[in-house]
Amino acid sequence: MFSLQGKTAIVTGALGLIGKKHCEALAMAGANVIVADLDGAQAEQFAEELGQTHLGISVDVTSKESLIKVLDVILSKYDTIDILVNNAAINDMFENPALAKDLSAFENYPLSAFQKSMDVNVTGVFLCSQVFGSHMAETGGGSIINIASTYGMVGPDQTIYRDECGEQNFYKSPAYPVTKGAVINFTRFLAAYWGDKGIRVNTLSPGGVENGQNEIFIQKYSAKTLLGRMARSSDYQGALVFLASEASAYMTGANLVVDGGWTAI
Repeated sequence: MFSLQGKTAIVTGALGLIGKKHCEALAMAGANVIVADLDGAQAEQFAEELGQTHLGISVDVTSKESLIKVLDVILSKYDTIDILVNNAAINDMFENPALAKDLSAFENYPLSAFQKSMDVNVTGVFLCSQVFGSHMAETGGGSIINIASTYGMVGPDQTIYRDECGEQNFYKSPAYPVTKGAVINFTRFLAAYWGDKGIRVNTLSPGGVENGQNEIFIQKYSAKTLLGRMARSSDYQGALVFLASEASAYMTGANLVVDGGWTAI
């Protein structure tokens, strides 16, 4: 049920922390994986590391023209697309720590930053689904997996971003929760729209991944989960293969939450 042998899967934002793990999981399950990211050279290199049947390619998810070119390349090599993982996203980073608190506060949050996140996190999912999903609808179906977040369901707990002295060094800004909430409901729209075309559309909502954060943050975050830890980057691989494969054949319009119990209480 979990085999993806002979299937073709495209992962956007494929060079990110969990993007690479998505690609590895799909490849291990037997799929031909298109590693799609802005950096084409790095995407090609990572695809080569996965194996000979995979393809690395440059793509801008905010450009329909770029996506159509990618579609043409994929179809010339594999004939079809069976799985789309909409993983590309922006999560705010502030280069100057001295300004992070002021810039991330809602009262001061730059409109340009909000619009950039909307372009990638929402419009990018819309365009990828439109270009690749339309092909799936024409050729008999497939699986679309939109990557959201726990922050698409609940508001950020700003206290976990305070240091050991209780000082708020920065705030989780509004763009990420807003855009990830939109992704979850867009999933429902697509599932309803394309259900009769044999396309299943589901959301995977991960929790936070431990990735070199300071110890205070890791402790605070871990204390809010039922499993008492942050996620490993590999913790979402099984869920992704489940949603991509026939193991979830009767599942669509759903939000699969894998967050160590963060949102359970």
